[in-house]
Amino acid sequence: MKIKEIMSSPVYVVSPTENIARARNLMLRYKIGRLIIVEDDKPVGIVTKKDIMRRLDQAEPQWRRRPIDDIPIKLVMSDTPITIFPNASPEQLAELMMENNISGLPVVDTKGKVIGIVTKWDLIRYFSKLDSKLTVKDMNIEPALTVHRHHTISQIIHELDDNLADRAVVLESNDNPVGIITSSNLAFTEMRDKTGGLPQKEVKMTRKESTTGRKQNRYIKEVPLVAEDIMSSPLITVDINESATNAAKIMVDERINGLPVIGNGVMGILTGENIVKSILTK
Repeated sequence: MKIKEIMSSPVYVVSPTENIARARNLMLRYKIGRLIIVEDDKPVGIVTKKDIMRRLDQAEPQWRRRPIDDIPIKLVMSDTPITIFPNASPEQLAELMMENNISGLPVVDTKGKVIGIVTKWDLIRYFSKLDSKLTVKDMNIEPALTVHRHHTISQIIHELDDNLADRAVVLESNDNPVGIITSSNLAFTEMRDKTGGLPQKEVKMTRKESTTGRKQNRYIKEVPLVAEDIMSSPLITVDINESATNAAKIMVDERINGLPVIGNGVMGILTGENIVKSILTK
Protein backbone atom coordinates (compact mmCIF):
# COMPACT_ATOMS: atom_id res chain seq x y z
CA MET A 1 0.00 0.00 0.00
CA LYS A 2 1.16 3.53 -0.80
CA ILE A 3 0.58 6.84 0.96
CA LYS A 4 -1.50 8.06 -1.97
CA GLU A 5 -4.05 5.33 -1.08
CA ILE A 6 -4.56 6.53 2.51
CA MET A 7 -3.93 10.29 2.31
CA SER A 8 -6.69 12.91 2.46
CA SER A 9 -7.13 14.92 -0.73
CA PRO A 10 -7.99 17.62 -1.63
CA VAL A 11 -6.45 19.27 1.40
CA TYR A 12 -7.58 22.41 3.22
CA VAL A 13 -4.92 25.11 3.11
CA VAL A 14 -4.60 28.71 4.30
CA SER A 15 -2.07 31.48 3.83
CA PRO A 16 0.28 32.69 6.61
CA THR A 17 -1.50 36.05 6.82
CA GLU A 18 -4.96 34.65 7.52
CA ASN A 19 -6.09 34.77 11.13
CA ILE A 20 -6.50 32.15 13.85
CA ALA A 21 -10.29 32.54 13.84
CA ARG A 22 -10.34 31.49 10.17
CA ALA A 23 -8.15 28.44 10.91
CA ARG A 24 -10.25 27.36 13.87
CA ASN A 25 -13.50 27.77 11.95
CA LEU A 26 -12.16 25.57 9.15
CA MET A 27 -11.15 22.90 11.67
CA LEU A 28 -14.61 22.98 13.24
CA ARG A 29 -16.50 22.96 9.96
CA TYR A 30 -14.57 20.10 8.38
CA LYS A 31 -13.71 18.21 11.60
CA ILE A 32 -9.97 18.29 10.98
CA GLY A 33 -7.09 18.69 13.41
CA ARG A 34 -4.53 20.59 11.32
CA LEU A 35 -4.17 22.89 8.36
CA ILE A 36 -1.31 23.26 5.90
CA ILE A 37 -0.03 26.81 5.42
CA VAL A 38 0.98 27.49 1.82
CA GLU A 39 2.56 30.16 -0.31
CA ASP A 40 2.67 29.69 -4.09
CA ASP A 41 1.28 26.15 -3.64
CA LYS A 42 4.31 25.20 -1.52
CA PRO A 43 3.94 24.20 2.16
CA VAL A 44 5.55 26.71 4.54
CA GLY A 45 3.98 25.58 7.79
CA ILE A 46 1.38 23.54 9.67
CA VAL A 47 -1.00 24.70 12.39
CA THR A 48 -2.76 22.23 14.71
CA LYS A 49 -5.42 22.36 17.40
CA LYS A 50 -2.65 22.07 19.96
CA ASP A 51 -0.82 25.10 18.50
CA ILE A 52 -3.99 27.18 18.87
CA MET A 53 -4.75 25.91 22.38
CA ARG A 54 -1.30 26.63 23.75
CA ARG A 55 -0.83 30.00 22.08
CA LEU A 56 -4.19 31.29 23.29
CA ASP A 57 -3.30 30.38 26.87
CA GLN A 58 -0.14 32.50 26.83
CA ALA A 59 0.20 34.97 29.63
CA GLU A 60 1.72 37.87 27.70
CA PRO A 61 -0.57 40.93 27.99
CA GLN A 62 -0.28 41.80 24.30
CA TRP A 63 -1.82 38.42 23.44
CA ARG A 64 -4.55 38.65 26.04
CA ARG A 65 -5.75 41.93 24.58
CA ARG A 66 -5.94 40.69 20.99
CA PRO A 67 -9.02 38.86 19.69
CA ILE A 68 -8.19 35.78 17.64
CA ASP A 69 -9.35 37.41 14.42
CA ASP A 70 -6.42 39.85 14.81
CA ILE A 71 -3.73 37.16 15.26
CA PRO A 72 -2.16 35.90 12.01
CA ILE A 73 -1.60 32.17 11.61
CA LYS A 74 2.10 32.68 10.94
CA LEU A 75 2.56 33.52 14.63
CA VAL A 76 1.26 30.12 15.79
CA MET A 77 2.22 27.75 12.97
CA SER A 78 5.16 25.36 12.95
CA ASP A 79 7.28 26.35 9.98
CA THR A 80 9.42 24.31 7.55
CA PRO A 81 7.17 21.24 7.60
CA ILE A 82 8.52 17.78 6.79
CA THR A 83 6.87 16.37 3.66
CA ILE A 84 6.39 12.95 2.08
CA PHE A 85 5.88 11.68 -1.48
CA PRO A 86 2.69 9.85 -2.52
CA ASN A 87 4.53 6.61 -3.40
CA ALA A 88 6.07 6.22 0.07
CA SER A 89 4.84 3.36 2.29
CA PRO A 90 2.88 3.55 5.57
CA GLU A 91 5.97 2.17 7.31
CA GLN A 92 8.08 5.05 5.96
CA LEU A 93 5.41 7.49 7.14
CA ALA A 94 5.38 5.89 10.61
CA GLU A 95 9.17 6.16 10.78
CA LEU A 96 9.12 9.87 9.85
CA MET A 97 6.47 10.55 12.47
CA MET A 98 8.35 8.78 15.24
CA GLU A 99 11.77 10.25 14.34
CA ASN A 100 10.43 13.82 14.22
CA ASN A 101 7.70 13.61 16.87
CA ILE A 102 5.00 14.83 14.47
CA SER A 103 1.49 13.64 13.72
CA GLY A 104 0.81 14.96 10.22
CA LEU A 105 2.73 15.56 7.00
CA PRO A 106 1.88 17.32 3.74
CA VAL A 107 2.03 15.03 0.72
CA VAL A 108 3.81 16.76 -2.18
CA ASP A 109 4.52 15.95 -5.82
CA THR A 110 7.95 16.08 -7.45
CA LYS A 111 7.63 19.88 -7.82
CA GLY A 112 6.89 20.36 -4.12
CA LYS A 113 3.21 21.22 -4.67
CA VAL A 114 0.79 20.09 -1.94
CA ILE A 115 -1.52 17.32 -3.17
CA GLY A 116 -2.72 15.87 0.14
CA ILE A 117 -2.06 15.30 3.81
CA VAL A 118 -1.46 12.17 5.92
CA THR A 119 -1.86 11.95 9.68
CA LYS A 120 -1.78 9.47 12.54
CA TRP A 121 -5.50 9.14 11.95
CA ASP A 122 -4.79 7.66 8.50
CA LEU A 123 -2.34 5.19 10.06
CA ILE A 124 -4.94 4.19 12.67
CA ARG A 125 -7.38 3.37 9.86
CA TYR A 126 -4.63 1.46 8.03
CA PHE A 127 -3.77 -0.53 11.19
CA SER A 128 -7.44 -1.34 11.91
CA LYS A 129 -7.56 -3.37 8.68
CA LEU A 130 -4.40 -5.40 9.33
CA ASP A 131 -4.41 -9.07 10.34
CA SER A 132 -2.67 -8.61 13.70
CA LYS A 133 -2.64 -10.85 16.79
CA LEU A 134 -1.69 -8.02 19.13
CA THR A 135 -3.91 -7.17 22.10
CA VAL A 136 -4.23 -3.79 23.79
CA LYS A 137 -1.97 -4.90 26.64
CA ASP A 138 0.77 -5.63 24.06
CA MET A 139 0.73 -2.02 22.86
CA ASN A 140 2.80 -0.41 25.66
CA ILE A 141 -0.06 1.91 26.53
CA GLU A 142 0.73 5.25 28.13
CA PRO A 143 -0.30 6.03 31.73
CA ALA A 144 -3.46 8.11 31.81
CA LEU A 145 -3.23 11.72 32.97
CA THR A 146 -6.26 12.39 35.15
CA VAL A 147 -7.96 15.56 36.34
CA HIS A 148 -10.93 16.20 38.60
CA ARG A 149 -14.19 17.30 37.01
CA HIS A 150 -13.92 20.63 38.89
CA HIS A 151 -10.41 21.53 37.68
CA THR A 152 -10.42 24.81 35.77
CA ILE A 153 -9.47 25.11 32.10
CA SER A 154 -6.25 26.91 33.01
CA GLN A 155 -5.28 24.14 35.46
CA ILE A 156 -5.96 21.50 32.81
CA ILE A 157 -3.89 23.26 30.14
CA HIS A 158 -0.93 23.51 32.49
CA GLU A 159 -1.33 19.86 33.53
CA LEU A 160 -1.27 18.82 29.87
CA ASP A 161 1.79 20.95 29.17
CA ASP A 162 3.67 19.82 32.27
CA ASN A 163 3.06 16.16 31.37
CA LEU A 164 3.54 16.58 27.61
CA ALA A 165 0.07 15.08 27.16
CA ASP A 166 -2.68 15.61 24.59
CA ARG A 167 -5.59 14.41 26.71
CA ALA A 168 -6.71 13.79 30.27
CA VAL A 169 -9.34 11.48 31.73
CA VAL A 170 -11.83 13.33 33.94
CA LEU A 171 -12.61 11.66 37.28
CA GLU A 172 -15.34 11.98 39.88
CA SER A 173 -14.37 12.38 43.53
CA ASN A 174 -14.67 8.57 43.86
CA ASP A 175 -12.11 8.18 41.02
CA ASN A 176 -14.69 6.86 38.57
CA PRO A 177 -13.94 8.10 35.01
CA VAL A 178 -16.73 10.27 33.60
CA GLY A 179 -15.23 11.96 30.55
CA ILE A 180 -12.14 13.00 28.64
CA ILE A 181 -10.61 16.35 27.70
CA THR A 182 -8.46 16.67 24.60
CA SER A 183 -6.76 19.40 22.62
CA SER A 184 -9.96 19.62 20.56
CA ASN A 185 -12.10 20.44 23.59
CA LEU A 186 -9.67 23.18 24.59
CA ALA A 187 -8.88 24.62 21.16
CA PHE A 188 -12.55 24.80 20.17
CA THR A 189 -13.75 26.39 23.41
CA GLU A 190 -13.84 30.17 23.43
CA MET A 191 -10.56 30.68 25.23
CA ARG A 192 -10.87 34.40 25.95
CA ASP A 193 -13.64 36.68 27.12
CA LYS A 194 -14.00 40.32 26.11
CA THR A 195 -11.51 41.45 28.75
CA GLY A 196 -8.86 38.94 27.68
CA GLY A 197 -9.39 36.56 30.60
CA LEU A 198 -10.22 32.87 30.49
CA PRO A 199 -13.94 32.17 29.95
CA GLN A 200 -16.39 32.04 32.82
CA LYS A 201 -19.94 30.88 33.42
CA GLU A 202 -22.75 32.42 35.44
CA VAL A 203 -24.09 30.50 38.44
CA LYS A 204 -27.29 31.46 40.27
CA MET A 205 -26.80 31.65 44.02
CA THR A 206 -29.15 32.14 46.96
CA ARG A 207 -28.45 33.32 50.49
CA LYS A 208 -30.41 33.61 53.72
CA GLU A 209 -31.14 36.90 55.41
CA SER A 210 -30.15 35.15 58.65
CA THR A 211 -29.00 31.69 59.68
CA THR A 212 -32.60 30.62 60.29
CA GLY A 213 -34.23 32.77 57.64
CA ARG A 214 -35.66 31.87 54.26
CA LYS A 215 -33.43 31.56 51.24
CA GLN A 216 -33.79 34.61 49.04
CA ASN A 217 -31.80 37.40 47.43
CA ARG A 218 -30.83 35.32 44.41
CA TYR A 219 -27.79 36.71 42.65
CA ILE A 220 -25.43 35.79 39.84
CA LYS A 221 -21.84 34.78 40.43
CA GLU A 222 -19.27 34.37 37.68
CA VAL A 223 -16.99 31.35 38.05
CA PRO A 224 -14.34 29.85 35.71
CA LEU A 225 -15.27 27.09 33.30
CA VAL A 226 -14.18 23.70 34.61
CA ALA A 227 -13.50 20.23 33.19
CA GLU A 228 -17.12 19.05 33.29
CA ASP A 229 -18.17 22.07 31.18
CA ILE A 230 -16.10 21.05 28.15
CA MET A 231 -15.28 17.35 28.54
CA SER A 232 -16.48 14.71 26.07
CA SER A 233 -18.92 12.37 27.78
CA PRO A 234 -19.97 9.56 28.08
CA LEU A 235 -16.49 8.09 28.08
CA ILE A 236 -15.67 5.53 25.37
CA THR A 237 -13.24 2.88 26.64
CA VAL A 238 -11.65 -0.43 25.68
CA ASP A 239 -10.75 -3.46 27.79
CA ILE A 240 -7.03 -4.13 28.21
CA ASN A 241 -7.46 -7.68 26.81
CA GLU A 242 -9.24 -6.55 23.63
CA SER A 243 -7.50 -7.07 20.29
CA ALA A 244 -5.47 -4.07 19.12
CA THR A 245 -7.11 -3.96 15.69
CA ASN A 246 -10.58 -3.92 17.29
CA ALA A 247 -9.44 -1.05 19.50
CA ALA A 248 -8.26 0.78 16.37
CA LYS A 249 -11.66 0.13 14.76
CA ILE A 250 -13.37 1.71 17.78
CA MET A 251 -11.14 4.77 17.36
CA VAL A 252 -12.06 4.95 13.67
CA ASP A 253 -15.79 4.43 14.23
CA GLU A 254 -15.94 6.97 17.06
CA ARG A 255 -13.48 9.37 15.38
CA ILE A 256 -11.24 9.60 18.44
CA ASN A 257 -7.44 9.59 18.64
CA GLY A 258 -7.11 8.37 22.22
CA LEU A 259 -8.93 5.49 23.89
CA PRO A 260 -8.90 5.03 27.70
CA VAL A 261 -7.96 1.45 28.61
CA ILE A 262 -9.89 -0.19 31.44
CA GLY A 263 -8.67 -3.12 33.51
CA ASN A 264 -8.50 -2.63 37.25
CA GLY A 265 -9.62 0.98 36.94
CA VAL A 266 -8.17 3.30 34.27
CA MET A 267 -4.98 1.53 33.18
CA GLY A 268 -3.86 4.06 30.57
CA ILE A 269 -4.68 5.50 27.17
CA LEU A 270 -4.18 3.82 23.81
CA THR A 271 -3.04 6.55 21.41
CA GLY A 272 -2.11 6.98 17.79
CA GLU A 273 1.55 6.84 18.81
CA ASN A 274 1.10 3.33 20.20
CA ILE A 275 -0.37 2.27 16.88
CA VAL A 276 2.34 4.01 14.82
CA LYS A 277 5.03 2.19 16.84
CA SER A 278 3.24 -1.11 16.25
CA ILE A 279 3.22 -0.51 12.49
CA LEU A 280 7.01 -0.17 12.62
CA THR A 281 7.41 -3.45 14.49
CA LYS A 282 4.69 -5.58 12.87
